[in-house]
Amino acid sequence: MTKIKHFLHTYGKWIEHVLAPLGPWGLLAFAAIDGSFLGMPLDAIFVSYVYNDRPRFLLYVFLASAGGALGSIVIYAIGYTGGEVLLRKRLPPEKFEKIHASFDKHEFWALMFPAMLPPPFPFKVVVLAAAGFEMNFAHFLLAIFAGRFVRFLIEALLTLKFGPGIVALTTNLFAHHFRAILVGIAALAAICLVWRRINQDRRKKNAAGTISALRGEEEKPMG
Repeated sequence: MTKIKHFLHTYGKWIEHVLAPLGPWGLLAFAAIDGSFLGMPLDAIFVSYVYNDRPRFLLYVFLASAGGALGSIVIYAIGYTGGEVLLRKRLPPEKFEKIHASFDKHEFWALMFPAMLPPPFPFKVVVLAAAGFEMNFAHFLLAIFAGRFVRFLIEALLTLKFGPGIVALTTNLFAHHFRAILVGIAALAAICLVWRRINQDRRKKNAAGTISALRGEEEKPMG
């Protein structure tokens, strides 16, 4: 806990001297840099902004999300011109085909869900894949913005409720139990999909039953 407090204090001072004169736009610029190939301690910076200016936490959620989307344009430009070739060289064939299939079926969700995850998830690889598979640019930006918005909104609410240390603790927990958490998320997503399918089938059956009943009423002979 002492290390976490020291970490937050150090970056808080850094913000004060470098980013504070820029106001909220400093967070936008920092998030954009992080969204490109230059990884930065964005979560610590974001939490400091929220904690020191609580009434405007939604503004910071928006700016951090927008900055992340704007910064990813750099990766999109690189990936669009040769990302698929680069991914084929760096990824095993099975993993490459799995990612490709995900984007073929649900490209928006295949990018939005990873955008919600904190480090150490290799999100930039997913961004590169989206560009390499020629994802629609508007959908690309919207998916990243939406995913980041959910992530930063959760972080902001945690910070407002429990203080800035809680985000560092949860990020550390995610880093040490990365695979287990991903399995849990995948299981939860699978349950949601099955539940949705069951509800859809139920509604179809109810609709079919209603239509059959109406037809039966129409076919009755007039007395």
